[in-house]
Order: sequence, then structure tokens, then C-alpha cells
Amino acid sequence: MTTAGPTPHGLHLEPFQGTRYRLDRVDSLAAVTSPPYDVVVRPDGLLHLESADPHNIVRLILPQGDTREGADRRAADTLAAWLASGILTQDDKPALYVYEQRKGELLQRGVIGSLLLSPPAEGVVLPHEDVMPHIVEERAALLRATAANLEPLLLSYRSEPGSSGTGDVIDRTVQLPPLLTTTTEDGFCHRLWSVTDPMEIAAVQVDLGGHQALIADGHHRWATSLRIRAEHPSPSPWDYGLVLLVDTARHPLQVRAIHRLLHHLSPASALSALAGSFRVRRVEGSLAAAMEALSTASAEGTAFVVAGDGFHLIDRPDPDLLDRTVPGDRPELWRTLDATVLHSTLIDHLWQIPDSSQHIAYIHDTEAAVEQAERNGGTAVLMHPVQEEVVRDLARQGVMMPRKSTSFGPKPATGLVFRTLLP
Repeated sequence: MTTAGPTPHGLHLEPFQGTRYRLDRVDSLAAVTSPPYDVVVRPDGLLHLESADPHNIVRLILPQGDTREGADRRAADTLAAWLASGILTQDDKPALYVYEQRKGELLQRGVIGSLLLSPPAEGVVLPHEDVMPHIVEERAALLRATAANLEPLLLSYRSEPGSSGTGDVIDRTVQLPPLLTTTTEDGFCHRLWSVTDPMEIAAVQVDLGGHQALIADGHHRWATSLRIRAEHPSPSPWDYGLVLLVDTARHPLQVRAIHRLLHHLSPASALSALAGSFRVRRVEGSLAAAMEALSTASAEGTAFVVAGDGFHLIDRPDPDLLDRTVPGDRPELWRTLDATVLHSTLIDHLWQIPDSSQHIAYIHDTEAAVEQAERNGGTAVLMHPVQEEVVRDLARQGVMMPRKSTSFGPKPATGLVFRTLLP
């Protein structure tokens, strides 16, 4: 669908003056970038990034300090110092930024811009996961301190077959020399271009003005931006947030699971509590073998791998137990999600684990989840990814999935370009 311009019911994307590392002031652009804050595995990954370069962006997105307030103030002071010293600089002209990620045959391209914030009720930007209030408050405090959108959210939309606009602008732009090129240690090559031509910007705005988007990654950051916007009279720079928009008709996203690490539950206790409620089978061999068994079992219904002392596949939950423990006021599609069963039936009912960061960690990397469980005597619950169609269907119904149900990617690297909200 295309309109004559952005409408109240479509995406309103604006150019911004991007803040970027000066290439002549850092030894390696790859060494100052980071994954998104919630993908960094702490403490190992945090220490690795801090050690990679004294100017790594992780010092801004995950600042360390004796108190939360002290850490946020350190991030603000660090950002100000890097701007003052010329480590970071702001581009001369407002721009939209074409961003490309490539690894082998995987290619993803999208547009980074400043998007007008809108509540879920407007149906312009669709969330699909609940958020954790304490994380929103933490990110809000950091945003207030730094006055900067340090990381773009990943949003997806779908163009109509044969439509033009944003895709054509991207195709023309990538024929030009990029502003920057770098390859990060995960093997992804990143390229970035600025689009400053008013006609090209207008073409993108007209096209996106007829679309809605799904939050693929960044629910807590979106909720944070909405909270901060409510604290400032409009119009103001706080009315907008930094996003990467990807057309999944051209570049389908990958969907991965986010695993749970239960700090204070031993594998033996976890498995003992499942007796009579789930089928439990030990999987001999490697983590790869366990994940293959999980993939096969997930095709037939709810299934998980419990790890920490070897690998155990659990599936075939007792239907009566599910009826008693899973809320009945949601669509059947939601009631049968693995994440729904995990939290409602296992974590809340069978294991009775408090829903707090002291007890539950959410880890994207499968090997890291297992390693931390084995090292600390906890239990990792490994999950199978949800299909994107399921996510989008529920989002359009206004039904929230359990938080941290999905991990869409590839995620944009943090540190290539970001947005400062104040002069």
C-alpha cells in the first residue's frame, strides 16, 4: 500500500544527524562496536568488549559503577568526553542511513532513521512480547542520563509485490561508495551509507507512510522511549526513536530462540519436579545432538531441553496439567506456545521460581547458556524458535507473547551510527 505521504496510521520516518566514530581516531571500527546490550553475555562478554578497545560502545550501553545512578552518570560523562575529544562526531546533514549486513549467502539491507513513536493502540508499530518493568526503568534511567538513542531497534515490515520506494532507494544507494565498512568478529560484514537527497528521503517517507511494522528486536527500548516521551511536552526530540527498518519480503529475518538460565535450580531438582507431568528422556552425545532432538520433538508439540548435568529432552506434557496452569483467556495459538507453557506450567507451577533477574536470566547463545549452567550448578532450559508467521499473527491480534520468546536477526551492530537527542 502506498499513500501520498505519511499518514497517522503509517510509519513516519525522519532523517537525523547521525553520531559516528571518527575512523581516523579509532584503531578498528570493529573493535568499538558491540552486539545489542541484551545479547552481551555477562560478565565474560562484557569484559571481552571492554578489553577490545578503550572506546568500545559497551561502555555507554552497559556502563559499570558502584550504583545504578553512578553507572549511568559514567556513561553520560564518557559520551560527552568522546564527543568533546573528537572520538565521536556528528554528521553535517540530517540523513537516512542505508545499512547492509552480509555473511556468506545471508544478506540483509534496511534503512536507519528517526521514527515517530506511537502507542500499540494505534497499530503502527506492533509489539509482540511483554516487557520487564525493572529493565524498562533501567534503560529509561540510562536514556535520561545520556540523552542518546545508542542502539537502533530492529523493526520489520512487508512490501507488496512489485512495489517501489524504499527498496529502490536502497538499491540505488548501495551502488555508491559507503561511509564505512567493517567486519566484526562474528563474521558479518557491515556497510553504511547516508541518504541526504531530499527526493530520495521523500520517496522512502511516502513508501513507509503506508506500512505498519513489527518490533523484531527492542521491546524494552521501545517501551523505554514511550515512557520518556511521556515525560516531555510535545513536540520534542523525545517524540522519536532510532530504528532499523527491514523489508522482510526482500530480506526475511532469521528467528532464533532465547534460552532461560535458572540460577538457583539444580538440574536434578528440575527433572525430579517433572516426573509424571512430562516425558523425560536423556539425550546422549553433544549439544548439537540435543538440539536436533529438540527440533524433531518440537514438530509434534511442546518440547524443551533441560541442560546443566547432561541433556534431557522433555516433551508430551500432561494435558490436564496444561488446562489447570495455562491461562484460558487467550487464543489457542498463544496457549500452546513453548514460552507460555514454560513460564505458566514449569517456572510458575512445577518449579515455583520467582520471576526476577536474581533467579532467571535470558541468554541468546545456546552454548553460553549451557556453559553457565554447568559452571554454576544451575539449569538451562533450551528452546526451539517460534515461526515468524505465528509472531506476526499474534501481534496483529494485539496478543502479547511471553517476554523474551523470540530473537530475530541478524541484529544491527551497536556503535556504527546513533542519535543524540540534545545539541
